[in-house]
Amino acid sequence: MPKLKELVKNGNLLTGGHRACAGCAGSIIIRQALMVAGPDTVATINTGCMEVVTTINPYTAWNIPLLHVAFENAAAAISGIESCYKSFKKKGKIKKEINFIAFGGDGGTYDIGLQALSGALERGHRFLYICYDNEAYMNTGIQRSSATPYGSHTTTSPAGNVIPGKRENRKDLTEIAAAHDIPYVAQASPGYWNDFMKKVEKALACGGPSFINVISPCPLGWRYSPEKTIDIAKLAVQTKFWPLYEVENGKHRITYKPREEVDIEEFLKAQGRFAHLFKPENRHIIDEIREEINRKWESLERLSST
Repeated sequence: MPKLKELVKNGNLLTGGHRACAGCAGSIIIRQALMVAGPDTVATINTGCMEVVTTINPYTAWNIPLLHVAFENAAAAISGIESCYKSFKKKGKIKKEINFIAFGGDGGTYDIGLQALSGALERGHRFLYICYDNEAYMNTGIQRSSATPYGSHTTTSPAGNVIPGKRENRKDLTEIAAAHDIPYVAQASPGYWNDFMKKVEKALACGGPSFINVISPCPLGWRYSPEKTIDIAKLAVQTKFWPLYEVENGKHRITYKPREEVDIEEFLKAQGRFAHLFKPENRHIIDEIREEINRKWESLERLSST
């Protein structure tokens, strides 16, 4: 990976002055990714938080070519752009190397855009898809998505007398992407920027389709003070709620193992969306979350040892 001093020479390819919430991890994720990709990059973005706050007509925060498409189409659009590029390059109309990145939130990736993403991965287009996963439909009112974790309060899985938050476990989209047998898949966190940026570099250099799922803490939907975004992004990793790993040519590898065990309660109690779990009648849900985290971590360790 190039040294940070070299990367910063690319400048801010996502400028300041956009209208993201204070403490939004999505803008941090995009800036970190584009710092690696550089100015010779074309991106697509589906409807969602980052599109809404960075492309308010007639302004844009993007200093690269960007195509905004509907919720379900970011992967389809970037595959079409990449195909056009290959045709133009073959004809000699374009000579330089260009990176292709699609950005999407969890609503437009786990749910609405999954079919287009799966198709683009299966066809083998050379592009990187980055999901900034804030674990709900934050842009439209904090509704649950299939990325929303078990027990979380959202406006469509409200914690109360009827249900204690979302009743289902989150979808494991990272492993779904890996099941497509593509060259590179990874999970990352903006709290471990060096790990994330190395993964972006690997993904762009792999020669085929790649996918990185990045946890994206949201002060509004997760209900915490904005200055704690990076602390919570780190806690997600330290508690093994969000393992950092990669799947390179089918080989799993954990890229960060917490030095000290941090119990999942530390992650949960830092967020208002889980406050109801600490009531006596709901504490069994914390135990269930802990058991599921341990099960998934043990499974990941087994995969990484083969």
